[in-house]
Amino acid sequence: MKINDVILRTVVKGIVFIVFTLGIYLFFAGHNAPGGGFIGGLVLGSGVILLYITFDIETVHRGMPFDFKLVAALGVLLATGTAIGSIVFNVPFLTQADNYFHLPLLGETHLTTVTIFEAGVALTVVGTLVTIILSISEDE
Repeated sequence: MKINDVILRTVVKGIVFIVFTLGIYLFFAGHNAPGGGFIGGLVLGSGVILLYITFDIETVHRGMPFDFKLVAALGVLLATGTAIGSIVFNVPFLTQADNYFHLPLLGETHLTTVTIFEAGVALTVVGTLVTIILSISEDE
């Protein structure tokens, strides 16, 4: 028996957009306010899991053709790379660097290496969370 879930799928499409927007906001707000890579990654991962719950795995994989194990590995590489970068430049471990840059569309922008580290944390959390949920949901 096929269940008619048109309303669920329609609502989830809007909700996932809101969840992803909140996750990105929390990621960028974490530099100066509560949030950051971990909580942003959890919110983004929950949005992906919501898609997996609502739609079948093949449909989500067509829309997001990512291997989430590689996403987690890339996140660990980014986070570790920023930590090792401080050793290479002979500064204390996990020291951040920041400066103001003039970007063409954004104007004067404050950029920092903490954002790269937090991006690594967020990717690691998203990749690990989705991989765990997908491995739990697999049939034996």
